[in-house]
Amino acid sequence: MSKISSVIVDNQSIFRAGLKAFFESTSEPSIEIIGEEKSAEGLTLFLHKNLGTELVFLDLNLPDQDGLELIPLIRRQFKSVRIMVLTSYSDYKFVGQALKNGADGYILKSNDPQDLLEGIKEIMSGNTYIAPGLHITPPNGKRLTNGKKSLYEDRFVIKQKLTKREHEVLELITQAKNNKEIAKELYISDQTVGVHRKNIMRKLGVRNTINLIKFALENQLV
Repeated sequence: MSKISSVIVDNQSIFRAGLKAFFESTSEPSIEIIGEEKSAEGLTLFLHKNLGTELVFLDLNLPDQDGLELIPLIRRQFKSVRIMVLTSYSDYKFVGQALKNGADGYILKSNDPQDLLEGIKEIMSGNTYIAPGLHITPPNGKRLTNGKKSLYEDRFVIKQKLTKREHEVLELITQAKNNKEIAKELYISDQTVGVHRKNIMRKLGVRNTINLIKFALENQLV
């Protein structure tokens, strides 16, 4: 197999360096890292300048855009590029959504390196790859998290809890706008805004507007 021109997209420079060193020590498949990016914008610019790129190693948690939303954008603009999601998020919902959005493979950073090499071979052969231990539906009909909320959920996971409309409402709430003002701007009723506000608070685990705004700003949700 000839060298596969690849780019690593991950916000952690040490991880990028480690992955690049790993590929330099392997020969089958032969991976040539021709670029390293830490943002969605950086990746898009890179792919436009390097149209021969064959493979993207993509983390989902990027500083400027949700990786799940980035996948279909890459797929539409660069149809021949293979996308291997390489991330820390094991929830079946993320796996399923990534593949639905156009990813060719999904693997965790905690997986065995050999799994990654096997996955690369699979997706470069035109197949879909899901690493061992991952699921696209709840295993055995059960939720992976057994209903408990993690104290260590990061910004990416938190943002996935909110709908697009809830994001819009939350952004206006952080601008200190009341329900009537939000309703007028979004062309919905005061009552609907109130329902969204309650749902947002419930999903984020806060009890009043002040704490909601504080939580949103501290976690960079807007």
